[in-house]
Formats: sequence, structure tokens, C-alpha cells
Amino acid sequence: MHLLFPAVFLGALLEALPSFPQTPVPAPSASEIVRQLPQPIFLWPEGVPGALGQSEADKPRLYPFVPQKKSTTAAVLVIPGGGYQHVAIGHEGFQFALWLNAQGMTAFVLDYRVAPYAYPVEIQDGMRAMRYIRAHASEYGIDPQRVGVWGSSAGGHLASTLGVHGNDAAPAPDNDPLNQTEARPDFMILSYPVISMELPESHAGSLHNLLGKDPDPALAQKLSNQLTANAQTPPTFLFATTKDPVVPVENSLDFYRTLERAHVPVEMHLYDYANHGCGLCGDIPELSTWPLLLRNWLVQSGWLPSDAPPLPRSRRGIHPGPRA
Repeated sequence: MHLLFPAVFLGALLEALPSFPQTPVPAPSASEIVRQLPQPIFLWPEGVPGALGQSEADKPRLYPFVPQKKSTTAAVLVIPGGGYQHVAIGHEGFQFALWLNAQGMTAFVLDYRVAPYAYPVEIQDGMRAMRYIRAHASEYGIDPQRVGVWGSSAGGHLASTLGVHGNDAAPAPDNDPLNQTEARPDFMILSYPVISMELPESHAGSLHNLLGKDPDPALAQKLSNQLTANAQTPPTFLFATTKDPVVPVENSLDFYRTLERAHVPVEMHLYDYANHGCGLCGDIPELSTWPLLLRNWLVQSGWLPSDAPPLPRSRRGIHPGPRA
């Protein structure tokens, strides 16, 4: 577990880690997002299994964000949070995707079904999205064996469910031609995630929206991913605040401990602060450094090359290393 030094030591810390950019990748503005918003890809264009209607909310979709110049063949499925009640697609979806694009990485933002839908629908949408990305990897110039997932809050629960359970996360709809494609991501980024589906550790809203007011105990235990993660769980980066007023930090702590004991590469950054749902957190000085730590992990783990834009000042003018 990695705890941050007080701010007075931050400059020295950044100097000691030359792979950090010393000016962070900026969070895109709302106008930039609107200008660059791609056309959505409907996950089930021939008819959505289990649909309750024909409105936009009944049609799960992906928004593909492809950078003008790629630095890596890796890609990320971005799953926003929202307590399985709504989808925070702006600051936990589109902003994340453009942040990844600025570093040359392809991203896909998932707009999935939420309440009144319940399990297994939300998980099926996530599985279908991961399978779609892998099945169409050549069209986007990405490697199907280098596809990660980035989930925030309840989106972190969906993301970690894919990472822990893979193809067994939920029963797949019948006659789905992508059923044989792997649904487990190759790495995970989890921002202030919901991990547990058992109270008091779980977020009550996410639990009840996904599994109902009287959830089946066996299913709740299965989907408490801190209990079921194992050595097959992909490498993971965790970010949370210790005084999170919405999702108890124990979700991150317990998941970290399980992965560490299973010898899964895992890095966690906890900030002594009270916040939930700030996304890239650029307007909160105390939390604004967390994307730098994420970028460093992506570089050190090989998902981004060391010369991905923007280069740190200490690296500019130096011959770049090999690309991922």
C-alpha cells in the first residue's frame, strides 16, 4: 500500500520519479468533450436481450475514443459510476477517455443499463462491451490481449466483477455470437470503488439497485469481489480517500489485501481526505495528484510507453525508449 507524503515533499517525490510528467495531463473541459464526442456503438443493434422498453436508456452503448496518434496498442474500457441508478458519463466517462487519448491510448466509454434494471443485466452489458472491444480490436489498431478496464464507484464494482469472475461474471444471453470471447480485462483501474455487496461494507444504494432490497446471500457473497478475487485477477491500481463519505474505504483496503495475498500485482493510493466521485479531481488540490500516480503505474506496468505524451521536462530531448 502506498500512502502519499505531505504536499511539502511532493516536489522531491516527483523529481525522484522521472517517469512522472511534471505538468499533469489536463482534464478536458465540457466544450472539448462535446466537440470530440464520437458516435455511439450500440452493443446489441439487432435487439437488446431483456430490454424493458425502446428508449435510449434501454440501449446500452459504447463511445469509442481513438487518439489522433497512438502511443500504445493497449486500450481501456471506461465504466462510470452512479450507484447502479444513473451513469456519471461525463466526469467519470468522457473526461477519463480524453485524458487517456491525450497520452495516446484508445478508450471506450460504456453507457450501460441501470435501475430499474437489476442483475444480471448490468454485468452482461459490461461483459458484452469487453467482448466487443476484443472482437473488433483490429479495426481500432489495438491488441486484444492488452485491454484494461477503469471503473469508478459502482462502475468499480462492475469493473472488478469482470476482473475477478471473467466469463463467469453473469450468465450470457442466449445466441450471443460473442459469448466465446474473453470478458476478463488484462488490467484494472479502480477509483473509489464499490467492491463488496454485503453490508455494512457495501454501498447500500449500489447493493439494492443491483441485487434488490432482499438480495440472495449466495449471490451477494459471490459478487463481494474482495472475497472471491484470486491469482487470476488482473494487475490492479486503486485510488480512494480514507474518509470517503459514500463508499467505505474498506472496499479498497480489503480488495488490496486479497490481491496482495494472491500475489497479484496491486498498487493502492489513499488520500487522507473526505470525498467521493471527483473523477480526475483537478479542482481539489489535495487530490489532484492522483492521475500522475496512475500514469506512472501505467508506464511502469508497460501499458503506456515511457515516451508517451506529454513527456516530463526531465525527459524532453532524450531519445525515446521502445513503444508499447
